[in-house]
Amino acid sequence: MNIVLWVLQGLLAAVFLMAGVTKVSQPKDKLVKQMGWVEDYSDNAVKGIGAVEFLAALGLILPAATGIATVLTPLAATGLVLTMILAGIVHVRRGEQSKLPINIVLLILAAIVAWGRFGPYSL
Repeated sequence: MNIVLWVLQGLLAAVFLMAGVTKVSQPKDKLVKQMGWVEDYSDNAVKGIGAVEFLAALGLILPAATGIATVLTPLAATGLVLTMILAGIVHVRRGEQSKLPINIVLLILAAIVAWGRFGPYSL
């Protein structure tokens, strides 16, 4: 199970690293074409969400890999669960139900990592 958790952590880290870097590095006008929801939020809010995703991606890997402050790994996964819940709420409010399956899959994967790293397979 430890290997499965590492694979899930790597997958989630890759997804959220790309998403976070995109939100932080691209202007809001360019992001609207890919992510319609950004038009409802300020540029700073979008950059903040991107920073949270970027830091969570680092938190999934670095503490576990280095053995330093390993409690941050399940906390990062828990933060991503909350992020996906909030993202789902935004998509429902905007009538973008077609985007929910991605949020649900990422939420489930992050929940598995949080459960495993807080519980029986903690580092």
